[in-house]
Amino acid sequence: MFSLASRRLVNAATNKSRFFSSTAAMGKKVAVLGAAGGIGQPLSLLLKLSPNVSELSCYDIVGTPGVAADLSHIPTASSVTGNLPAAGSWPPSHNTGIEAALTGASVVVIPAGVPRKPGMTRDDLFNTNAGIVKGLVEACADFCPDAVLAIISNPVNSTVPIAAEVLKKKGVYSPKKLCGVTTLDVCRANTFVAASMGKDPKDVNVTVIGGHAGITILPLFSQVPGFSPSDEDREALTVRTQFGGDEVVKAKAGAGSATLSMAYAGYLFTEEVLRAMNGADDVVQCAFVESSLTDAPFFSSPCKFGPDGVTEVMGFGEISAYEQKWMDQMLPDLKKQIQKGIDFANQ
Repeated sequence: MFSLASRRLVNAATNKSRFFSSTAAMGKKVAVLGAAGGIGQPLSLLLKLSPNVSELSCYDIVGTPGVAADLSHIPTASSVTGNLPAAGSWPPSHNTGIEAALTGASVVVIPAGVPRKPGMTRDDLFNTNAGIVKGLVEACADFCPDAVLAIISNPVNSTVPIAAEVLKKKGVYSPKKLCGVTTLDVCRANTFVAASMGKDPKDVNVTVIGGHAGITILPLFSQVPGFSPSDEDREALTVRTQFGGDEVVKAKAGAGSATLSMAYAGYLFTEEVLRAMNGADDVVQCAFVESSLTDAPFFSSPCKFGPDGVTEVMGFGEISAYEQKWMDQMLPDLKKQIQKGIDFANQ
């Protein structure tokens, strides 16, 4: 699913002529909200390399002018801006900094928020990150209502429903333009299965459905051609994919969470959205979107993308009895996490 995007990144980094090719004319403005953070900086770096980005707009509450100045020295065709929240003024005015960051954006990627630390679940982040996402999406509704929003801020199972409620209140909600980024779950599953099979990860494509937290993450290993793990290995790979974020949090010993891999996954997702906007008709990737596939109002599954965002929420095919067990266990938790976001947005 992502091998083509991966190769494009390598090509862009090694073939400077692509930076100044005619593809720049098809480039879009992409805004990164939280661009000075642990995910935001490497994500912005990767997006600066993309020939599909003509303007990279960086926004955060601190540090963005420096991040933008640093990125601007990279010899690619995209321009870079860095905005901070506007200082107070009289008469009182809105935040002109975020207005400048968002106006004209085709895609807005939101990694803003606090990272997890050892012992924290994604749900522990809720009280802080829910408010951050709510405020940023309100600004998106005001200044770039037609943009595709890619939500990275955790807990995604709750922040995406918050974003949906905000957009509904503003009268600009379009299900095809709001996505939770679950690409990292696919990257992890591909990496772990490829290692188990002795294959190159680019030749593996695991469909991962459900949500983006713990047991709500369901990799469909039964659909991987030629992969027949033992029951013990299947269980270990499933749990590692579900709790891969915990593995990184523990390894960093309080110094952060999965920032580099998440930045890469966010780049892959955004790059594919941009390819679809530029007319590619083969873009299918998993995303956490409004869905009727289950009785959960939002669900991650393969989605087809087009010029205006999601054009089709696709089914996920037959699943094994083992995977159905996880599905039955996961759905009640997923629905609770979704409802928590809806309740927050409407309180």
